[in-house]
Amino acid sequence: MKILRSILSWIVPVLVALLVVLVVRTYLFEIVKVSGGSMEPNLADKERMVVVKPLKLKRLSVIVFDAYGEDPTAAPNTNYVKRVIGLPGDKVVSKNGYIYVNNRPIKQSFISTTERTTGTGNWTLGSLAKAGNWKYQGNTVPANHYFVLGDHRSISEDGRAWGYVDANKVMGVVKVPFWQGTKTHRVNVNDMAS
Repeated sequence: MKILRSILSWIVPVLVALLVVLVVRTYLFEIVKVSGGSMEPNLADKERMVVVKPLKLKRLSVIVFDAYGEDPTAAPNTNYVKRVIGLPGDKVVSKNGYIYVNNRPIKQSFISTTERTTGTGNWTLGSLAKAGNWKYQGNTVPANHYFVLGDHRSISEDGRAWGYVDANKVMGVVKVPFWQGTKTHRVNVNDMAS
């Protein structure tokens, strides 16, 4: 009996710790690493960030989502980091470096004028849908979906190429911890949501 108590004395705490980690990663937050330059200058390649799961998504939130099935070129277990531009029901248009949501320009102070105008292009959701032969061909973001763009528009493979992100694929909202990046970059990721 003494041996059993001895074994249980270290197995139970290990099991409790594993359960706590599982609950935290599933329902609260986890730490992930950026891969690639599509969110530069605000998130750098290989930078670590926190994904907070219970936060509500807003326009301009930076999110992490499971890209498999959204982007036809994404392999299983591939996560993308992008900025939410269009919420369900939004009409999104790009013209001369400005993004209009529901006929109003959105503030893009998180990227420079050059970054806004180089590579963004002129389009509507309808023209992108037609060119990409998307399943949903409307001029608005469909229900339970988001339209996302990378901050480094000239290199980002994003919603312009493959369409919308299903709400069920979203892992959570990105928050850059205080020890990462610069204060400006933290503000551009953590505080831009409107």
